[in-house]
Amino acid sequence: MQPNNQFMPPVAPAQTPGPVSQPPIQFQQPSAPAVANPTTDNKEPAKPAKNKNSSQNTLLISEVRDNMVIMVDGSYRAVIKCEPINFDLMSDQERSGVELLYQNFLNSLSYPVQILVRSKRVDIGPYLEKLYAIRQQQDNMLLNVLMDDYMQFVDMLAQQYSIMEKTFYVVVPYNNQGDLTTIIQQSKGLFDKLFQKNKSIVTKIDKQTYTAAQDEITRRVDSVSGGLRQIGIACQTLNTLELGELYYNFYNPDTAIDQPLTNYTNLATTYVMKGTGNPQSQGGINA
Repeated sequence: MQPNNQFMPPVAPAQTPGPVSQPPIQFQQPSAPAVANPTTDNKEPAKPAKNKNSSQNTLLISEVRDNMVIMVDGSYRAVIKCEPINFDLMSDQERSGVELLYQNFLNSLSYPVQILVRSKRVDIGPYLEKLYAIRQQQDNMLLNVLMDDYMQFVDMLAQQYSIMEKTFYVVVPYNNQGDLTTIIQQSKGLFDKLFQKNKSIVTKIDKQTYTAAQDEITRRVDSVSGGLRQIGIACQTLNTLELGELYYNFYNPDTAIDQPLTNYTNLATTYVMKGTGNPQSQGGINA
């Protein structure tokens, strides 16, 4: 029986016996790391330094309380939510009247205000759940079929297009040092406040100053709300919880859709804690 040499290596021809010298076996050395430091071979690898300038430490908000936002520079903000009016469906006479009232409203202001328009994507899930609950209680088969078609259409429309909702706000500021001077200082030192590392700003307000500021901001809010109602715009001042929800939605646009901050019964507070490290600012009110 002949062995199968199909997969065997060829055999070298026989030679005269003699000392056979084998070539030395060479082993491939493992490649050295990209960065080698012989002085730290026996030490644990250094941990990456933490970024002390986190996003939470760059906020210019010191505290939210008593339906007001207290900034790190000692100024105050109140936010008024406004319901828009349909200007396009008005007649020419009605448009002229609204424009004249709006002009008078702007001329009556002796302090700056900010008009904020916010667009956010609408979560259609709760609406579909409400329709599904109504369908379960419906005994008419024809209405059930029509509701199924409608829910499928709304669901497909929400998946293909982003359904947006616009909300309108008027921000009313107040500062003890004067509004115009504060705006100029804030515009000059904005980047210094955002990117400074070692400096810390402490906001200290005594109770008398805080009470006076609270009365003044309330007076301004009433004045602005009255001027807007004369135009036909329904408005409402945001309270402390609504202000916390507003800033939560602003700084967490993606998370706020899936995890809305609306149920306050199980929360101890509506604010998050500061990040670790050396924060830029820490604030409070001294009683």
